[in-house]
Amino acid sequence: MLELEHRFRVVDVHATLAPESDTSERGRPIDPDQLEREMHQAGIVRAVVYPERREEKTDYLTMNNGVARRSVERPFVAFARITGPRDAGSAPTSKLRNLAARRRDHHTDPETVEQYAYDDRFHGFVLDPAKDGLPDEAVLETLEDVDLPVIVESGNGFPPAAAADSLLGYDFTVVLAGFGGYPLQRDRMADAIDLLEYHDDCYLDTSHVRFREPLERALREHPDRVLFGSGAPDAHPNVAIMEVLTLDVSEDKMKRAFSKNATRIVPELASDGN
Repeated sequence: MLELEHRFRVVDVHATLAPESDTSERGRPIDPDQLEREMHQAGIVRAVVYPERREEKTDYLTMNNGVARRSVERPFVAFARITGPRDAGSAPTSKLRNLAARRRDHHTDPETVEQYAYDDRFHGFVLDPAKDGLPDEAVLETLEDVDLPVIVESGNGFPPAAAADSLLGYDFTVVLAGFGGYPLQRDRMADAIDLLEYHDDCYLDTSHVRFREPLERALREHPDRVLFGSGAPDAHPNVAIMEVLTLDVSEDKMKRAFSKNATRIVPELASDGN
């Protein structure tokens, strides 16, 4: 694709990167050089990257470290994936299972959260509760203590209401990926925007949001709480940026979404240096 020309400084809070010679579960290699080229073509100067989710149970330690290594001397800011023993569902059976839930070897513990937080290679966390489980209370309290942002995969298996019940009561920043409605769940995107009225530490990223209305509504009602996310490499960054550039909102609101909001909660995105 041709390089995209625009006058905005753009940072990206949602891109996945495979460690070492790994490939995505969809079969597409996620090469850091290719990702960097695509970001450059789109005019993105800095991007949060983290490992793809795996279907099998894993502690993500090796994958997190691999992504951190591949971010060195590139315009990438590494986040670490974390896991938990609790069921993210809201059914009575889920609540019963959670009463007896205990951490196993592949689950993230408080010590690991602290190690990631105080390792200058990592600057935040990523959680997919529907696939990797919810952390227990001790881990959530440690996330409060380290005070780094947590990107949360929210959608069919973990709707915005579940995030409100289980995460937004804690004192750390939560970024609901895809406006809380992946894949293409307009009603859930609306629910996520509603949450912004009541939770000051809740933000939304634009990855995989293909509807104009929720994007425009969020930027008009809560311009300081929307973060640009490309969803790369599943979506080309050029496409993701064009979806924001073509919205009927002011230039100031675009500037906030493209850079100002993200650099406030992830200061490492403020620098264009490697």
